[in-house]
Amino acid sequence: MTASGNDDLTGAATSADVDVDLLVVGSGTGLAAALAAHEAGLSTLVVEKSEYVGGSLARSGGAFWVPGNPVLARLQPGDTVADAATYIRSVVDGSAPQERGTSFLEHGPAAIAMLSRTTPMKFMWARGYSDYHPEKPGGSAMGRTCECVPFDVAQLGAERARLRPGLMEAPLPVPITGADYKWLNLLTRAPRKSGWRVMKALGIGLGGMAVKREYAAGGQALAAGLFAGVLRAGIPVWTSAPLVGLVTDGGRVTGAVVERDGVSTRVNARRGVVLAAGGFDHDMAMRRKFQSESLLDDASLGCATNTGDAIRIGQEVGAGVSAMDQAWWFPAVAAVPGGAPAVLLADRSLPGSFIVDSSGLRFVNEAMDYMSFGQRVLERERNGDPVGDMWLVFDQKYRNSYVLAGSLFPRQPLPQEWYDNGIAVKASDPRELARRMGVDEQAFAATFESFNAGAVLGIDHDFGRGASAYDRYYGDPTVAPNPNLRALQGDSLYAVRMVLSDLGTCGGLNADERGRVLREDGSTIDGLYAIGNTAANAFGSTYPGAGATIGQGLVYGYIAALDAAGRLDRTERRSA
Repeated sequence: MTASGNDDLTGAATSADVDVDLLVVGSGTGLAAALAAHEAGLSTLVVEKSEYVGGSLARSGGAFWVPGNPVLARLQPGDTVADAATYIRSVVDGSAPQERGTSFLEHGPAAIAMLSRTTPMKFMWARGYSDYHPEKPGGSAMGRTCECVPFDVAQLGAERARLRPGLMEAPLPVPITGADYKWLNLLTRAPRKSGWRVMKALGIGLGGMAVKREYAAGGQALAAGLFAGVLRAGIPVWTSAPLVGLVTDGGRVTGAVVERDGVSTRVNARRGVVLAAGGFDHDMAMRRKFQSESLLDDASLGCATNTGDAIRIGQEVGAGVSAMDQAWWFPAVAAVPGGAPAVLLADRSLPGSFIVDSSGLRFVNEAMDYMSFGQRVLERERNGDPVGDMWLVFDQKYRNSYVLAGSLFPRQPLPQEWYDNGIAVKASDPRELARRMGVDEQAFAATFESFNAGAVLGIDHDFGRGASAYDRYYGDPTVAPNPNLRALQGDSLYAVRMVLSDLGTCGGLNADERGRVLREDGSTIDGLYAIGNTAANAFGSTYPGAGATIGQGLVYGYIAALDAAGRLDRTERRSA
């Protein structure tokens, strides 16, 4: 019997062994695996490296993309799992094993039904939130994204303090769902519809406070709901308990060694170990080796504790890896010293703006999905034509109309520290703006003129911005003929420096359609599973729709748990 990760583990002083059926490493979507295992009758333990429960899930938008789940089956029965299978095949296009996508679809509805049974959460459909590539065969312009309705995190009681905080703390209790965000961003442009949604959210938040409830939305709601289910089931969750190594016996993983309160503890796992510890978001050596030497230090929005530990430890017992060059890329506003990048979601789609590279030229459809945006940036770098500095350019009307970077409300001045740190510049005409950005004046002036000429007609001749239903989802419906295009005007022009950030890496351990980890030769490592960002993306180099990263984590957590329990082949599955 051996242990990976530390040559001295087997001889080190450890506390008394702990025996369980299934050990789950990581407390994000790994909690779904724990819930499924518990429902299947397995004794389960969750261990978490950080002091908080929730992982990057708790910092996310909280949406999940699981076609055919019970909410979607009820609200849009005409959108079949067969349609989704066609779509996945078309977007993945061979960049991941087809069996992974097929299994995800077969078990997805049952996985979400399990969460409805085992947690206090209720789910809703984000109607109209288009798939990211709706023009592909099987794609849906109406979308397949769902999320948790605002959830009372006070249900966690004394455990509330262990829930990982979100990215931003709102000054008022306003549980804004992803479906609300689109309209919050249009508050000045569509005040009736937007105002109603904001008032409803504010009513839920303030009304909850009056009765000692604390409503949250997005990733906070989903993480809290999963945690509440785990607490209700009596599943123990050890925090500040990092994985040190895996224990093997004859090639099978039989447990793990974790460090708890400074003491190495061996957890014997009769049915296996599920690695759900995130990716290598903040291991810059790994990121520069596998992805790009130009990436900024710790610009990822994934948890700071996501340093690839589980991936490396899996490799030590023979696991193969793939898709290590991939991440859930996300363009963002450059960070001030000591701060974090601020992601640009709707901002890039809204009329009265465009993005240029360091030469002053547009290079992409700004409204495209964020992962594809990042891939375009890195593709140019690989081809020897790096983008260099990126700038989001907009006018005063844009600044007066929309939320910027998720935190600056319409008409609110750009922070002075942005100007002081070279993140923002302002000018009265295009050539002056180009000089302040440090880009070629003539090239930028030509870009400005060309963009405006097309925008007047509602046509982006260069990149087709506004042609996709996904582009238009985050556009401004009050602008015609193209909700994504408007000519920049006036004598107040702005540019904000952008960087390439991400929501986390999505390359990792090779896993099969049951979530079992595979060796480099394709053979199975018995007793070892990998899900979420610890596993190589089930969708290869693509992002099918909002919440696909969370969706596959939840579904493969369910799949792995039932396989460990020996019940996967006996569950009801929906054929794709």
